[in-house]
Amino acid sequence: MSHARNHGGDHCPTRLFRYRVAGPLLPVAILIVIMLVDLFGGVGMIWLPLLAAGPALAATTNGPRGVVCVGVLAAVVGATLGVRDGAPGRELAAVLAALVAVTLASVLAGALRKRRERVLAAVRSVAEAAQHALLRPVPATVGPFEVAVRYSAAAAEARIGGDLYALVPTPYGVRLIVGDVRGKGLPAVGTAALVLGVFREAAYDEPDLLAVVDRIERSLARNLGSDDFVTAVVAGYPRSGQLELVNCGHAPPLLVRASGSVTAVEPTQPAPPLGLRALTDQTPSLQVLPFADGDQLLLYTDGVIEARDRDREFYPLVEGLARHLCDDPARTVGAIHDELLAHVGGRLHDDAALLLIRKPAVTTPSVPQPTSPEPATRPTERSV
Repeated sequence: MSHARNHGGDHCPTRLFRYRVAGPLLPVAILIVIMLVDLFGGVGMIWLPLLAAGPALAATTNGPRGVVCVGVLAAVVGATLGVRDGAPGRELAAVLAALVAVTLASVLAGALRKRRERVLAAVRSVAEAAQHALLRPVPATVGPFEVAVRYSAAAAEARIGGDLYALVPTPYGVRLIVGDVRGKGLPAVGTAALVLGVFREAAYDEPDLLAVVDRIERSLARNLGSDDFVTAVVAGYPRSGQLELVNCGHAPPLLVRASGSVTAVEPTQPAPPLGLRALTDQTPSLQVLPFADGDQLLLYTDGVIEARDRDREFYPLVEGLARHLCDDPARTVGAIHDELLAHVGGRLHDDAALLLIRKPAVTTPSVPQPTSPEPATRPTERSV
């Protein structure tokens, strides 16, 4: 499957390895540089106070034990250089006292950093578990479709946000939803969980796709506040060659024909987001589209089309889709996702989800036709 979160690419393990190797050695390297400058510069005590940079920097990369080791090394180097330079005893004692004070403060800072790292690791593991429970992994093939999903949360450490998606096979064909919850944080995650739970249940129970949307609407009307809502597109594939869409205030999906043309599927009549139907007399409508072999449908959230670069230009999704379109949904969505991150400079300011389905051509294996045997040669009658 193609199912990714806010990831940094294949080079993350290499960067982590370099950080873990080079980080602890950097404070020692600084001490060596200061020592060499003092030895060959001939400037006396002027460089010795800079030895405090060693334990201070060690607090950002080492644990308390490593900070103490660097502090002791800095004190030994400072005392040795001070005696060599003939520094007055009072000035040398002041430098060494400053080194001890900085080392103790750095030990405390290193211990607090280690504690925060443990808490962050626990939060990440909980978020990862919540993500798997909320946004279940989507297989590469669901029913007649090839599927690819990419999702990035704006809060990189949280790994989950207010965007939602699901794709499930049901007795009424494959059904899917892509939506965006108003707001951020835990309330948005809770609303997304509510929508997905109702959708997964209703998609199996309701023969009519509009009835599935009605079930979600009634649940949100009971559980959301007056200012909360969810934009969503619900789609279904009830029979071969036919795709159904219900758009509730969401960005229009992009339909890609086998010829390569890209078209935004605008709703035939506007409909309010889920949770706001009571405030208007508009109701969602069912759109029926032909969906043949080789056709593709891309559903996405606002975080994709509202992503801006340094010049405040929006990401051109239609052009990006046409540029990276191929017969492999995973490659197409992966290329769009990478280009989106490059467009914003590597960090999204809103959650972004992409879900692409493709109807591959069904090839029927040719069955060799049996060849008719040659008619038997009848014996020639001879006259007697």
